[in-house]
Amino acid sequence: MDAEEPLNLVPLPGSERPERPGFQTHGALAPDTPVEATLILRRRAPLPDDAFTSHLTTQELADRYGASPEDLQLVTSTLKALGVTIDEENAAERRVRVSGPVSVLARVFGTDLAEARPADAGEDAPSYRQRSGGLSIPAQLDGVVTAVLGLDDRPQARAQFRLTPAAAVSTSYTPPQLGKVYDFPAGTDGSGQTIAIIELGGGYVQADLDTYFAGLGIPSPSVTAVGVDGAANVPGQDPNGADGEVMLDIEVAGALAPGAALLVYFAPNTDAGFLDAVSTAAHATPTPAVISISWGQSEDQWTAQARNAFDQALQDAAALGVTTTVAAGDDGSTDRVSDGKAHVDFPASSPHALACGGTRLEANPSTGAVTSETVWNNGTGNGATGGGVSDVFALPTWQANVGVPAAPAGTHAGGAAKPPGGTHAGGTAKKGSGGRGVPDVSAVADPQTGYQVRVDGKDMVIGGTSAVAPLWAALIARLAQSSGTRFGLVQPKLYDSIRAGQVATGFRDITSGNNGVYTAGAGWDACTGLGVPDGAHLLSVL
Repeated sequence: MDAEEPLNLVPLPGSERPERPGFQTHGALAPDTPVEATLILRRRAPLPDDAFTSHLTTQELADRYGASPEDLQLVTSTLKALGVTIDEENAAERRVRVSGPVSVLARVFGTDLAEARPADAGEDAPSYRQRSGGLSIPAQLDGVVTAVLGLDDRPQARAQFRLTPAAAVSTSYTPPQLGKVYDFPAGTDGSGQTIAIIELGGGYVQADLDTYFAGLGIPSPSVTAVGVDGAANVPGQDPNGADGEVMLDIEVAGALAPGAALLVYFAPNTDAGFLDAVSTAAHATPTPAVISISWGQSEDQWTAQARNAFDQALQDAAALGVTTTVAAGDDGSTDRVSDGKAHVDFPASSPHALACGGTRLEANPSTGAVTSETVWNNGTGNGATGGGVSDVFALPTWQANVGVPAAPAGTHAGGAAKPPGGTHAGGTAKKGSGGRGVPDVSAVADPQTGYQVRVDGKDMVIGGTSAVAPLWAALIARLAQSSGTRFGLVQPKLYDSIRAGQVATGFRDITSGNNGVYTAGAGWDACTGLGVPDGAHLLSVL
């Protein structure tokens, strides 16, 4: 086809890119610049609600709710004819990876791609691809392709961890000490279970892990790096950056579930890379008991198509019996957005993720006896647990009676998924109707009462809700070992029949403190959710 011949394109719903403050463009990209992207295809049939209670095998999910062979053939043949290279096609995950020069992909998807750098960075700083506005797709793919991700490769998410000066640390804990505080079930270590950990940068050093676990008197767990979309385990860059996140996740999960196999998925920090890592992990063999995610970004900083596609990947995970634990954010009720409004973090705000908030913990490390545990909030700019009400995801049925406040005024993010329990595809939380409440659960996150870890050869104390996600992942793995089954979407059982002000079985309620807009109280609240785990008693719930 002549490169100048006009294409018959139609707009791709939900692809409008929000403005991303902090970046400055430096002109158009060269036409021959290589670009990769991920396309998401529609399901061959809607995923029913009972898929979350009677779990599917990977083959059943693929055959019933993956992409149809006809859709896959239409997409690949159409794009090949337009000069796009097909790098990977996966009907089960409904994903097609494509590549080509800027001149081809920009034309096929109806956009312009510019070079961008952080506004405060020098000329030698890494550059990114940037787009604005919406995308288009060839008309024959209308309704078949539901998302085109990765054309804009600016960082999509941030790691949800916090460092604090050593002088500010009042006390700290090893993960096994926290296992005692939260009464992880005795006689379990996660054996026979797999924990998948998603990372969007950084890396780990096996020698550091060996030293750390030896210091705890624990054999080093099995840790395997898995590269996604060309990413890899690249440690040693910055102990205060992504390496800190990676090591924190591995060390917390590995120390609390040392019998579990840990698979660490490294992916580029883009909407495509993030989604591809989660989808790859969920569909892996053996199926993991749990996926731990300690990265996220305010709902507003995602395109609707990316949120929808990501939520559908979490639906796939839940249907396969995989629980996904996600950090709720470290910037209080604003989620680091400067418009003066309340915001929640995504993917924690997905109703198919177990959103993990944070506390400040004063306890005896030796005995596990708790003196006090309150909402983590060290003041503006110094870290506080994320939490609030989604502007995007409607109130799930299992949260209907726990007292989630109405969705905040000024709803400004759209095109998202409705909740499980009747409807979960399409729609937006409406002002006054109530949205999905965040978080679901909590554990210690305050770096002043944080986690003892080792990163790039240095012992340090780290906090943040990013530590809570692997803690809960380890607990889920141990509960799965004890019960002999994976759980998938756990919220319907955790919230089972409780009402506003009631304490859920298997939890210790946190009733003191706030995260800015929201204040803790009896029962579920938008600071610490249902509370912190009473692990042994959770067995009776799940």
